[in-house]
Amino acid sequence: MIDFCGIELAHPVINASGCFDVLAARACFGEELIERFPFSAYVSKTVTLAPRAGNPPPRLWESAAGMINSIGLPNPGIEGYLDEHLGEYAKLGVPLITNVMGSTAAEFVALLAALEDRSEVAAIELNVSCPNVATGLDIGADPRGLRLLLEELRPLTQKPLIVKLTPNTADVGACASAAEEGGADAVSLINTLRAMALGYGGKPWLGGGSGGLSGPAIRAVALAQVASVAERVAIPIVGMGGVSSGADAAALLEVGALLVAVGTESFRDPAAGARISAELARLFAENAGS
Repeated sequence: MIDFCGIELAHPVINASGCFDVLAARACFGEELIERFPFSAYVSKTVTLAPRAGNPPPRLWESAAGMINSIGLPNPGIEGYLDEHLGEYAKLGVPLITNVMGSTAAEFVALLAALEDRSEVAAIELNVSCPNVATGLDIGADPRGLRLLLEELRPLTQKPLIVKLTPNTADVGACASAAEEGGADAVSLINTLRAMALGYGGKPWLGGGSGGLSGPAIRAVALAQVASVAERVAIPIVGMGGVSSGADAAALLEVGALLVAVGTESFRDPAAGARISAELARLFAENAGS
């Protein structure tokens, strides 16, 4: 068992937010996928205060060794999440981490208030990759602003707070340190890298204009950023970015992550989490015996 911020997990492999839709997976692959759930915890797709329709299509572009998505965070809003999704997620039999995003501190405050008394939610992940409405910068790209945000949010909840850091910043280690100073219980990284794709006539292909690059193409960046953050903070790290095998997961654990999240690989293989966890366990056993 792994102790993650006071939450007991059976193994170190979880899903990355937005990359494993439980309800869609059950509709496509049946109850067996849910009964043999591939992750030790479930991280919800990002929930915002008000409902979001997301970006217009097309929303996906297959790139070399990866994928660019411009989904736009469609979700039913916090009220819809609590009414329509929370009960289903609570049936999974693993701890639930709810990912939330706001563009102001007040929005984050309201989201935490809505979740605080919900026992189904084991922890809250703060997606700070949204531009601040006042500055235009990603909230998570400004260490001082991020620390101030955490200082405001920390007293509002007893639940563990995980900060999902943006990789689109000059010094991710400074941002991680600021999150820790503000009261974060853990950090997760990396989120997608800003990217775009051109279609016919040199026009942007994606309906949102640009998107986020994920998959094996960002694996080396993830490894470097997780290693950098591990040198700066003492709180647990959830490492992610291009994980498609047990060896990829082991590399992130080696440089300082406590948990590993699987993202894009689940689109190709819905049971990837279970496979990667099994491969990782075999690597642990082989190393213990050598």
